[in-house]
Amino acid sequence: MATLLYTDPRFVDHDTTAGHPERPERMDAVGRGVAASVVAEDLVHLTPREATVDELARVHDRSYLDALERFCASGGGHLDPDTVAAARSWDVARLAAGAGLDAIDRLTAGEADAAFLAVRPPGHHATPSRAMGFCLLNNVAVAAASLAQAGERVLVVDIDAHHGNGTQDAFWDDPRVTYLSVHEHPMYPGTGMVRETGGPNAPGTTVNVPVPAATSGDVYRRLVDDVIVPVAERMAATWVLLSTGFDAHRNDPLTDLGLSSGDYYDLTKRILALVPAGRRLAFLEGGYDLDAITTSTAATLAALAGVEHRPEPVTSGAADEPGHQSVGAARLIHHLA
Repeated sequence: MATLLYTDPRFVDHDTTAGHPERPERMDAVGRGVAASVVAEDLVHLTPREATVDELARVHDRSYLDALERFCASGGGHLDPDTVAAARSWDVARLAAGAGLDAIDRLTAGEADAAFLAVRPPGHHATPSRAMGFCLLNNVAVAAASLAQAGERVLVVDIDAHHGNGTQDAFWDDPRVTYLSVHEHPMYPGTGMVRETGGPNAPGTTVNVPVPAATSGDVYRRLVDDVIVPVAERMAATWVLLSTGFDAHRNDPLTDLGLSSGDYYDLTKRILALVPAGRRLAFLEGGYDLDAITTSTAATLAALAGVEHRPEPVTSGAADEPGHQSVGAARLIHHLA
């Protein structure tokens, strides 16, 4: 079966101004990764649709959506020191959020095994009530909320180098969705401590694994085996949504983690295999080194299609690497040991 690929030339219309890390050239880097992919000929290229306001309102406050639309219509500007919206950004952000919704429909209909949503702006920092961290609308949360409303048991796994505080906030007290994040600490936005485990109505449905700088792929592979797999089995996940930030790559200019594109291949393949084919989506989040985006895109697409391809060797560290302690702490707190 094919892999769906969602992208659109309109994503470059989200103008973040010169020098901003989340820049339109990221889409060009994705395109080079698509062209270099060993599964390029098997990809089904699709144009996303715009998410409706009602679909966005499953996650975001309507007052925030109204304010964001007005802000963009007035010409845009800085929403905070890091986050920019331009005149076209409202429409572009709705496209980014709608890609996952269209992919869910097509996967449910049996058209493909998996989908990669190569979209911008990214989404996992956008909370129900505000934009932040380069993000305007929370793309993965909008998709997860749609699935949860349909009665699915959704696992969102976030491997961006930054904690997805917006996704955590959206489902903090919602037992229908489990959110699991591995991220660099200390790092923006300063959330995602291991003892943040969910609200009173959803205890244990938030799983955080903060890891130190230079953490290697070995730690991430152990995380899959010792935390992600048992969490998915315990909740009997029916869909997995992957927030794929390529900023955990060792060459990323904004972070200090130690992954390679080969590690991204391993992680994507192993995490998405937790649910049957046709129930797997990967969303582009961060990633700011253009070459790393290219190789990691190629690796991710191969993993989605089940074809062996590691553009770079996997990374490994010492058995006593500090990141292993974080995995152990998560196991203990969530009674996985």
